[in-house]
Amino acid sequence: MTIYSPKGQNTGTAAVVLPGGGYQFLAMDLEGTEICDWLTSKGITCILLKYRVPDSGPTIRNGERYYPKVFTALQDAQRTMGLIRQRAKQLQIDPRKIGVIGFSAGGHLAAALSTNFATRSYAPVDDADRLSSRPDFAVILYPGHLWAHEDEDRATRDPTDLKLRPDIKVQPNTPPTFLLHAENDNVDNALQSLTYYVALKEAGIPAELHVYAEGGHAFGVRPTKLPIGRWPQLVEQWLQSIGTLKP
Repeated sequence: MTIYSPKGQNTGTAAVVLPGGGYQFLAMDLEGTEICDWLTSKGITCILLKYRVPDSGPTIRNGERYYPKVFTALQDAQRTMGLIRQRAKQLQIDPRKIGVIGFSAGGHLAAALSTNFATRSYAPVDDADRLSSRPDFAVILYPGHLWAHEDEDRATRDPTDLKLRPDIKVQPNTPPTFLLHAENDNVDNALQSLTYYVALKEAGIPAELHVYAEGGHAFGVRPTKLPIGRWPQLVEQWLQSIGTLKP
């Protein structure tokens, strides 16, 4: 992991950034360092996680979905949360304001971390693994691997059956979540975000969902004339609304 300190005033808030790449590679610029530039400009400490790839989470191999025996990307994310909480005082971070921001496969990883934090998915290493790996908030953009019916024939599958995959189980203390997707995403259908949003609301978890007509997939924070390009401002407003950032 690489830690980027805030520019200007430190808000005490931190975010672990999880780039996408289909669990095959990591988009370290588009969904990594460029995201950290935005976060640090808002006084947020950015922790850019270079989690293990390839085949470290659900992915596509030879045209078929593949689930690894060990979800090593989740192990890396859990470990990182513990380490950051352990070093919170040193990093001038509020240990109650450490969230996660994930894109595409990293969005799936953010959802997995948000629903799998009661126990570590690996044997504890040291005291850091005794600290909670629960994110205090989650920002998830154009995620995949969430909708249970994504592999079914498009001609026959039921798009109204918003059922999550069994490995993602929303808990009563799953963190508040911000979701964003483009309707014309041809990599991960917007039903991925909608399915997770419905599960969050059914569990009583504070959640906000934004679906735009255009935007495609993997757009990060790069300039665009499309309305979806305003999403960083929406995230900032949302973080203020949940008390993580001050107005």
